[in-house]
Amino acid sequence: MIKLLVVWLINTVALIAVAYLLPGVSVATFAAALVAALVLGLVNTVIRPVLILLTLPATILTLGLFIFVINGLLFWLVGSFIQGFVVAGFWWGVLGAIVYSLISWLLSALVLHNARAR
Repeated sequence: MIKLLVVWLINTVALIAVAYLLPGVSVATFAAALVAALVLGLVNTVIRPVLILLTLPATILTLGLFIFVINGLLFWLVGSFIQGFVVAGFWWGVLGAIVYSLISWLLSALVLHNARAR
């Protein structure tokens, strides 16, 4: 349970970092970032696998690059209905999803690796 909360906080910090780095993504408050990180996690857990399965032919034809489109669309979708989290457009969603994944991965590797080393 604690690990889940730590991952949620890591994703929240990653989302705030994306908003700081990219002008097309903005987060109004820390609470909005918490809610957006939670919804992004739920969307990536529930909706993303279904979309990947439904678009499998396009993903195979593009050698997996269509997954970037799916990630960008989902990032943009969450930004469209979470108040306080705004994604300016589809391409900002794609770029935001890429940067969000990289920062989240890096922070998870640092924080969770240090927790395992103790």
